[in-house]
Amino acid sequence: MTVEMRVEEVHVSDLADMDESAFAELTERHRRELHVHCYRMLGSFQDAEDAVQETFLKAWRARETYEGRSTVRAWLYRIATNTCLDLIAQRRPEPARGGEVRWLQPYPDSLLDELPADGADGPESKALARETIELAYVVAVQHLAPRPRAALILRDVMGWPAKEVAALLGDSVNSVNSALQRARAGMREHLPHERQEWTGDDGDVENRDLVRRFTDASVSADIDTVATMLRHDVRYSMPPWEGLLVGRDAVVADWTANGYPEMTGLRAVPTSVNRQPAVAYYLWNDEQGAHLPLTIDVLRVTGDQVTEVTIFGAERFDSLGLPERLPAEGGER
Repeated sequence: MTVEMRVEEVHVSDLADMDESAFAELTERHRRELHVHCYRMLGSFQDAEDAVQETFLKAWRARETYEGRSTVRAWLYRIATNTCLDLIAQRRPEPARGGEVRWLQPYPDSLLDELPADGADGPESKALARETIELAYVVAVQHLAPRPRAALILRDVMGWPAKEVAALLGDSVNSVNSALQRARAGMREHLPHERQEWTGDDGDVENRDLVRRFTDASVSADIDTVATMLRHDVRYSMPPWEGLLVGRDAVVADWTANGYPEMTGLRAVPTSVNRQPAVAYYLWNDEQGAHLPLTIDVLRVTGDQVTEVTIFGAERFDSLGLPERLPAEGGER
């Protein structure tokens, strides 16, 4: 959000006089950042979409209660956070026994690029924005109790003062600080131990080369070459299916048992989600005469090796803005 937008909001004191069009214009500018906030809270792109829609509906219905003591942005964040807490209370999903989050969904970088800068031009701010949207972070957050989860995101990601977080959650500052301590301890337990070594910057030439070689070997179903790029303790999951595999041998054995080395007719489209490199794979379909969506592999890279592979199904292609099919190439019929 620009400084001008913040100043403009400070002077908004009576939303009740606004018609629906003016209200929508004022609130819609915050849609993307609210969606990302709800995504961190819920771990699901679709659930975040539902939460934001519910937030705007609640805000419109409650517009007469807005007293102008905070910005409209802060008011919307309060509604969105409580909407997410209500959704979590209703569904109470639990991570699977292996620690994977079965409802996890990817977030396209193209939509993350729509976020307002809000002064996040410095290297530390950019790193924070990137690291707190990566899949491993989102997964770790899902293991936290709902209110400590909200406190952590608002304090450590959004940078809100403890007093404002307490007001939003209806708690005391001491309660918020206590919840934040528990949340930080929980994050240390569930985040990968090598997190400080992450090298997910798109500008890393070696990373791009590794992803290219990984993609080429994957399209060729050359599992032996793929294996050389996996770290010995690589982690693999495929939401919404339960099961987390750890270790190169276990992952390669699983892919081999499921017939991957015999696959033919693959094509790949490089993309990026959650500020991580990703590859969308398409499989040739004789009946359709085209390559159709198969899976999306999201990679976490540490140093010069792949340390985590999270695979999502073809149903996520549309939300990621990927083509619904690829036309035949010269050698295909």
